[in-house]
Amino acid sequence: MKVTPTAIPDVLIVEPDVVSDARGCFWESYNARRFFEATGVQPVFVQDNHTQSVRGALHGLHYQVRQPQGKLVRVVAGEIFDVSVDVRRSSPTFGRWIGVHLSAANRRQAWMPAGFAHGFSVLSERAEVLYKVTDFWAPEYERGILWSDPEIGIDWPQTAAPLLSAKDAAAPLLRDAEVFA
Repeated sequence: MKVTPTAIPDVLIVEPDVVSDARGCFWESYNARRFFEATGVQPVFVQDNHTQSVRGALHGLHYQVRQPQGKLVRVVAGEIFDVSVDVRRSSPTFGRWIGVHLSAANRRQAWMPAGFAHGFSVLSERAEVLYKVTDFWAPEYERGILWSDPEIGIDWPQTAAPLLSAKDAAAPLLRDAEVFA
């Protein structure tokens, strides 16, 4: 597997080794031993999530203030623009974001540890996103940040207004959000 660090050192791009022949191809989407050898990170995943969305849908930016979740995100159909925002107030990269194109074709995955808000925008007609998380969903601790917060300045690639949930449309700005110390 190939691991590429990003401008925020804790966020990593992971690309599997793919074996192909006339029949098709094979790759390990996750191998705990190889992931640790390549990243130095040893997450314990407790839940797999699967979402299916249409073009223009924007999910996020979500995180949990208690029971925070590290996430390993990949796309099994279509393409998304995946975003991680550092919401650890004590971090030197607090408020900074990383965006990466993830698709079924490029097979890339994004790893973000606990302490990051996560969101994505669907760029293809449909997209199916799978992500492993390191803690269980706890709706009472779920928080969000407005996807278009000008202080964060995410450069979302879609040109039309996104399709948002009511919760995401009403999310606070980072400066008003409950974040990590």
